[in-house]
Amino acid sequence: MRHALLLLTLLLALLLSACDGDTPQSTTTLRVDQAMGGKPDAGFARALEPRAFKFPQDHGAHPEFATEWWYLTGNLISDTGQRFGYQLTLFRVGLRPGQAQQDSAWRTHQVYMGHLAISDIAAARHYSAERFARAAAGLAGARSDPFEVWLGPWSIHTDNERSTLAVAAQQNDIGLSLQLQPGNKPLVLQGERGLSRKSATPGNASYYYSLTRLPTRGELRIGDKRYTVEGNSWLDREWSSSALDKDQAGWDWFALQLDDGRDVMFYQLRNKQGGVHEFSRGKLVEKDGRVHTLLPNQVTLTPRRYWQAKDGERYPIKWRMQVADHQLDLEVEALIDDQLMDHTVRYWEGAVDVSGSHSGKGYLELSGYDSREQLTDE
Repeated sequence: MRHALLLLTLLLALLLSACDGDTPQSTTTLRVDQAMGGKPDAGFARALEPRAFKFPQDHGAHPEFATEWWYLTGNLISDTGQRFGYQLTLFRVGLRPGQAQQDSAWRTHQVYMGHLAISDIAAARHYSAERFARAAAGLAGARSDPFEVWLGPWSIHTDNERSTLAVAAQQNDIGLSLQLQPGNKPLVLQGERGLSRKSATPGNASYYYSLTRLPTRGELRIGDKRYTVEGNSWLDREWSSSALDKDQAGWDWFALQLDDGRDVMFYQLRNKQGGVHEFSRGKLVEKDGRVHTLLPNQVTLTPRRYWQAKDGERYPIKWRMQVADHQLDLEVEALIDDQLMDHTVRYWEGAVDVSGSHSGKGYLELSGYDSREQLTDE
């Protein structure tokens, strides 16, 4: 669930003295839920009620809010049959409300963070990288018309009048250059007409929309090997000024593209007692674009298998997902156990296969787990 990943004001303040570019040399590592512990400055706007979305404006930045992200994941296959997963996420973090004084080209209230990952399924290897830059001197930024968001050499931008998205990111041993077509699925407003409430606390919400199935072609690079690939991508867009509520411990986020043409998004918020939070939500998108809201009493998620990181943190990487109202009884399993994003902010995110009543592919994100949790394999 992407809504929480970017309230990193305290964390990023520690990094401002570092050079722009690759991850600074630092021993500081936080789980996503830990980074979400502090609340943003009261001067930031809050997501309080549904709004009218405007495009292309809303594809660009919303600096009146504390955090924002452009989040791409996808499952791809090469022309020789090799499977890959990828993630490219560009985050904007507002350090304080309002505009910085323009007495220096380097002064800004905005910082960008990016995560890039490629999962090589055949080799059972997961590669990832992180970048930071301030939104100054052209190092990072976003605009809406024509749409572009960039962080150094990493970028997502409108490629032509047909609204194809061009995605580019190169970092050391990995890289990608992809073209994402609009596809036949409509833009999906998550939550209540795009207002995704995360708890009963007013303003603890985000504005959230998704493009759930974007036909994708292009090239991946791992080391000096290049692969021509195609498949489908998923784009999530959110902006907010909220934090985890005091009773929330973390989340499990599923984005699944079924082979029958349906797409499923569901985020399960967990409370600190280990139960399912009542504001867990999702959407099921039919092949023809019709959208159904999924509530926590309609979705049953059962962990089936766990993977343990070197520090003892354990992540449920195989699940049973049951959505009785839509005749879904799915097995969702990681294609590689270790797809840990082990950077300044740490979480598990990776490519998954879907089997059971329906087949498909997707992505899974897990946060808020630690070595103290007692988990039992089946």
